[in-house]
Amino acid sequence: MNKKEKFDADVGIVGYGPSGVSAANFLGALGVSTLAIERYEDIYSRARAITVNDWTMRIFQSVGLDEALEKGMDITHSLRWIDYDGNELMRMGFPPSDMGHASAYSIYQPEMEKTLREGAERFADHVSVQFGQEVTGITQDAEGVTLELTDCKTGARETKRVRYVLACDGGSSTMREQLGIQLVGDTLQTRWIVIDAQVKRWWPDRHVLTFWSDKKRPVVDVALSMGNHRWEIPLGPNDKDSDFATHDQIWRLLETLGVSKDNVEIHQHAFYNHHIRHAERWRDGRVFLLGDAAHMMPPWAGAGMQSGVRDAQNISWKLAGVLGGTLPESVLDTYEAERAPDVERYTQIAIQLGRIIKQELTEEELAAMQPPPDAEPELPPLLQPPALAGGWLSTGTNPAVGALLPQPRAAGSDGKLGLLDDVLGSGFLVLGTDLDPASVLSPEEKRGWEALGARFIALRSADQHSQSETDVIDIDGTLIAWLHARGADVVALRPDRFIAAASGNLAVPG
Repeated sequence: MNKKEKFDADVGIVGYGPSGVSAANFLGALGVSTLAIERYEDIYSRARAITVNDWTMRIFQSVGLDEALEKGMDITHSLRWIDYDGNELMRMGFPPSDMGHASAYSIYQPEMEKTLREGAERFADHVSVQFGQEVTGITQDAEGVTLELTDCKTGARETKRVRYVLACDGGSSTMREQLGIQLVGDTLQTRWIVIDAQVKRWWPDRHVLTFWSDKKRPVVDVALSMGNHRWEIPLGPNDKDSDFATHDQIWRLLETLGVSKDNVEIHQHAFYNHHIRHAERWRDGRVFLLGDAAHMMPPWAGAGMQSGVRDAQNISWKLAGVLGGTLPESVLDTYEAERAPDVERYTQIAIQLGRIIKQELTEEELAAMQPPPDAEPELPPLLQPPALAGGWLSTGTNPAVGALLPQPRAAGSDGKLGLLDDVLGSGFLVLGTDLDPASVLSPEEKRGWEALGARFIALRSADQHSQSETDVIDIDGTLIAWLHARGADVVALRPDRFIAAASGNLAVPG
């Protein structure tokens, strides 16, 4: 990499929606020089996403934003499926999470994005944002990327030079088009209307996320945070957008759900189609596609926006390592390899949930979903923790490798309690259960992790004395038990808290 060439920033972010502003926070926290480009200065007023889960909140915790974000969120109570006769077909509660946060939260997306933008402002020394501009040209070479920017008001042009680019400019991504990357998949024909309203008067079970199951008119009926409510309703085959242009026309849809003008005040509505599409590749040289620019899924699993946040975290720590000279450039090839399977998993969950809501499952399929009477209780797929099957991981057979480490409450040697990640701190870590992990690594393994700036921490039981000021105390013993159940006395953690290596092979991944 030519260090003498002048760059305007190490990383350029195109688009400052959820994926882009999340990336700005992650890169800013890592001290990476970042320039974000966004056409619109105002936050988009429509609430598109409706939920985040424990994993996403843990990601935001890594940059100190979980508590600020949680102020604008409500913990989701439960899910239910009902029919138009009022029969409850199924109900699902949310069990306690082992990630340190509630299993699910309802959000109001404009408020969430406002908090994320304020979060990025903390890193003004590293992150700058240029509003009112769009990227109208892009060229790459062996050292970096040149972006041609056009002022949306004046038409004035300028260029910016960066080393890498994150394309976070949504489903209609012009960056993706300029790179000649095709979308693969389908856009479903059914047209949906999204109705957002402000609550005026509580109605029964308003707090329960409700799916109205029906072959012709299934409905998503969900409480958003901050006193907002959302309905997503499919239009009939003979309906047109113009049939629901006014609030008076929309009321006849809500009234079939038992919602009246006494309950809510409609403040906006929009129309859209469901997409099941992904980019044929997520990387083109020094440019990476994130969020809707890379993949779009139906909304039933509530994972579309969250997948973009997870994309941003994954690529950010890898770029920081490459730019800092501690990770090889080849690690960037693991971005799509790690993220695409997770996106596909949530896409299939969304499709299956949609089939339930639309009553498309056969009796045989419904029966197959029911566990045997004597089976151990198992989390439904939507709530199961993520895991990596490949990517930047060591080889070997230890089942801990690729898992996301649980996050119980813990304490430092000084007795201060907090969530595990806050007590451990950021970056690469090597964690040993009731032992100093550095004492059991080979010299080569130890040098490999030290080169990444890893710290070596002993995890102690609460009934022991700490032996070093760096020791961390497992307050209730659940983390030590989790590791022992997997035969992992020592694990190496990536910055995103996935386990990169464990007992049996503790070498830095190649």
